[in-house]
Amino acid sequence: MRVVLQRVSQASVTIEGRLAGQVGRGFCLLVGFTHGDTAAQVDWMVEKVAGLRLFSDAEGKMNLGLEEVGGGVLVVSQFTLYGSSAKGRRPSFSEAARPETAIPLYHRFVGALRDRGLEVATGEFGADMQVEIHNDGPVTLILDRAP
Repeated sequence: MRVVLQRVSQASVTIEGRLAGQVGRGFCLLVGFTHGDTAAQVDWMVEKVAGLRLFSDAEGKMNLGLEEVGGGVLVVSQFTLYGSSAKGRRPSFSEAARPETAIPLYHRFVGALRDRGLEVATGEFGADMQVEIHNDGPVTLILDRAP
């Protein structure tokens, strides 16, 4: 499982001209799954994301988490996180999990974040989406949890 996390002042996803999801201050998570990913990787990632302290405290240090700042999370599925351009000019996506594997894991991830009481907005799995990200900082982390 791989997540590209960006701290945002706001983020949104639009599908065919329709606003599908948006958040203000918080995280935008681009989420991809690979073969062999399990519920255990998803649960670990939920704890990691929910526990990260990436917001500034009164002294300007990254010391506050999502819950402390009332932040939201925009989750966007992105199989291209497992793309490889090692050979040729067209990337291979053979390491990305097939939809029958990835969709249940994606739903588990979104549901577990909501179960923690976080405001969670999403795109649509497999849709052609326009994602607008106002990266705050900029702060970007790549989180991996291998099977």
